[in-house]
Amino acid sequence: MRVFRKSTRRAAAAAVCGLLAAAALPMGSANAAGGAGGASAVVGSAAAATATAAAPPVPERYRAQLLGWHPCASGPLECATMAVPRDWYHPDAGPDLSVEVSRHRSTDPDRRLGVLMMAAGGPGASGLGRPAGLADYSPKLAAAYDIVGFDQRGVGASTHVVCSGQDTVDALFGSGDLRDRSPQALRRSVERARDFVKDCVRNSGGLLPYITTDQAVHDMDLYRQLLGAAKISYFGPSYATVLGAYYATEFPQRVDRVVLDSNVDFSGDWQSFMLRQPMSFQRRYEQDFLPWLAANDATYHQGRTPAEARASYERLRAALRDHPLDIEGTVVTPNHLDVAATDAMYNARGRFEGFAQLLGVLQHPDQAPDPVRAAVAARLKHLMGAGFVADYFAVTCGDTAWTRDSRYWLEQSAEATRTHPLAGARELTFATICANWPRNKTPRVKVTGAGLPPALMLNSTNDPATYYEGAVRAHRALTGSRLVTVDGGDHGQYQNHNACVDAHVESYLLEGALPAEGARCPGAPLPGGPA
Repeated sequence: MRVFRKSTRRAAAAAVCGLLAAAALPMGSANAAGGAGGASAVVGSAAAATATAAAPPVPERYRAQLLGWHPCASGPLECATMAVPRDWYHPDAGPDLSVEVSRHRSTDPDRRLGVLMMAAGGPGASGLGRPAGLADYSPKLAAAYDIVGFDQRGVGASTHVVCSGQDTVDALFGSGDLRDRSPQALRRSVERARDFVKDCVRNSGGLLPYITTDQAVHDMDLYRQLLGAAKISYFGPSYATVLGAYYATEFPQRVDRVVLDSNVDFSGDWQSFMLRQPMSFQRRYEQDFLPWLAANDATYHQGRTPAEARASYERLRAALRDHPLDIEGTVVTPNHLDVAATDAMYNARGRFEGFAQLLGVLQHPDQAPDPVRAAVAARLKHLMGAGFVADYFAVTCGDTAWTRDSRYWLEQSAEATRTHPLAGARELTFATICANWPRNKTPRVKVTGAGLPPALMLNSTNDPATYYEGAVRAHRALTGSRLVTVDGGDHGQYQNHNACVDAHVESYLLEGALPAEGARCPGAPLPGGPA
């Protein structure tokens, strides 16, 4: 990692501050949006909901529609398309959107308890196929519930956001070294982020202000109505915990049992949550992955202590910075390495071993067999899918009014890069995108738990993406909830083959039985024996 003196860092900040200030202009500006006409139309049509407004009654044309169920393209599910208003607060303004929905019918109608709705994380992941996976994992739940899913507005088979092509996204996150704090590198990061937002505004046809969690939960409630269910139960992991908490807050009388797994801190906003995330990725890396890698040095040869294993990573990273590695046409940079590392932190089983093997291939590419080199090239070629990235920023930027102070983000990202470099180096890119995102007037939902039955929450202590401290704050905000603490660091607890967690979730969803306050479960053992 390059080290700059304070004076050099100040010079870099001064050199790029003007550019950041221009990049953070309101989106009605021609300079910020690449054309005042399209951007002004977005902002003008974003006079959707105020923080105190309530959505009007659902128009009859939406409530009267019939879901035309048919076999999904793959898997044992039925699919249908649901029409929803673009803006629930002005349902007669703008074109309708389509939301693709799915269903796995109860396998034992005589024991059926109702509807279990599930959603996907991300934001940006597809939820359409999720009911099949849950039904296969838990035949008990498949018997007791119609398990239903959907692609959230903005995602996948539903009306979705269009931003940049895959090449642009690859350059945004994979080109160069995001730890580089030189004026030239900062300028490139800011320009790419600003151009990405311009493309989103230009290509999404005024859709961006309406791809929010609040709008999505109104889609969920229409789906409930069309299913003929007075109430629903709910299961959601990761970002889907925000969807579940918001739905329960806005429609408490329509909720039965709620499971929130690996919780985003929905007591705050996306900016405060994302500012703390580099810490949790670094913690998982240093407290779980590096000790495991050192304990398995006989297999992976990265060092016999965590400090040696970390030094091995940094040597490889420095080598990729000075001489990017061409593997089967994929040029591997330090950013590729960091993204692969953060991805590996999510779940130890399968990912720790795969990333440790990847390190060896990148260190000694000439010794790797051709099929292995081809597999590595394919894995690293596209770090993040363009569709997922567009959907992710549509929600995380659209839900929250991010700070637009350029100096703040320069200083904040410099500190994050220094203290938590694994994920902190990307902070300037993420923040610049959201600082330039079109403003909207989506309601700011305050989760309280008022009027709700107790919810079941799950979180591991070293979860890299949804850190435990945030889950505790969310638990305190959601009055009456019970939090099961899982030792370890995996992201996503239910369906992770943890018998203790599975018993708590299924007892609650099938019988309404909640664990005692302060309940804990052991985490899944790390792979490879000695760690």
